[in-house]
Amino acid sequence: MKSALFNRQPDDKPFLISGPCSAETEAQVLDTCQRLAATGKVQALRAGIWKPRTKPGMFEGVGTKGLPWLKRASELTGLPTAVEVATAKHVEDCLAFGIDILWVGARTTGNPFSVQEIATALRGVEIPVLVKNPIHPELELWIGVVERLQKAGVKQVGLIHRGFSSYGNTDFRNAPMWHLPIEMKRRLPELPLLSDPSHICGRRDTLAAVAQQALNLDFDGLMIESHQDPDAAWSDAKQQITPEALHDLIHALVWRHETTDQREFITALASLREQINHLDAEIMQLLGRRMAVAEKIGRYKKDNDITILQTNRWNEVLDRALRQGQAVGLTSEFVEQYLAAVHLESINRQSRIMEA
Repeated sequence: MKSALFNRQPDDKPFLISGPCSAETEAQVLDTCQRLAATGKVQALRAGIWKPRTKPGMFEGVGTKGLPWLKRASELTGLPTAVEVATAKHVEDCLAFGIDILWVGARTTGNPFSVQEIATALRGVEIPVLVKNPIHPELELWIGVVERLQKAGVKQVGLIHRGFSSYGNTDFRNAPMWHLPIEMKRRLPELPLLSDPSHICGRRDTLAAVAQQALNLDFDGLMIESHQDPDAAWSDAKQQITPEALHDLIHALVWRHETTDQREFITALASLREQINHLDAEIMQLLGRRMAVAEKIGRYKKDNDITILQTNRWNEVLDRALRQGQAVGLTSEFVEQYLAAVHLESINRQSRIMEA
């Protein structure tokens, strides 16, 4: 039977998967799941059965004995269940206990051997499988998992954006890097895409903002961790919220649509998009002219045995651009990323001239 996540209509509310980070005791799982069902906001229940941890000695999940707890939660609430799997044995155990949805975690996504083991175990099985992005920002790894599952015959494959590891980042546990799931949505538009604000944020106070941003970007749903007593959770306590707090969070979100049939809106939007098209064309022309000048500079440098990289000049360009960008409302992060790309293209062109 096709999961509701893979049979969504334009007016459907976001598909919400929620439950504790870890299944700890049967009482904890059943209480949390029944309270989640009572919110009327949740479409599927989740719980971590096997927990991949950074260091030995940390709580690594209760293991297979927790699967009957989820099965009982499903029987009591009528909601399907979802579990993370990392090995063929995990898959076999989940299937044996009637788990409805599987997902591949971020650590596993980065390991093609583990992914292939899971894909092989799923041959001939009709069950939805969601794929979290890898820890590091590598789209090809993410896409590779999708392809391995599809080649094994898994027809219902979806994506979960849980953020990426970023050195020195302090605002998020895992930086969202929104451009990467947007690119996945562009490349694989037929696959449902969920966001996992719990792992992106790592704390409760920013969950709502990240969840709203995901919906603003037309994500199909959310995975948010919920616990009966978050502060007492055995893992990831800071990012979990009570079922009642989850209800309030979801209720406050604004669910937007990708399009509308209102003629006034369509006409106005078409006009503004045409303006964007003209401006983009002008930017491309200007960039082409800029690169032509960079190539001239490269020829002068070659003729006079001057190095390509001029650090002082680059600092001067960057400082001036940051001031100009601030004056017109551009963030320093955008200006730096834009100029870094332009500078790299200039260097590449001048390198080809040097090597000619």
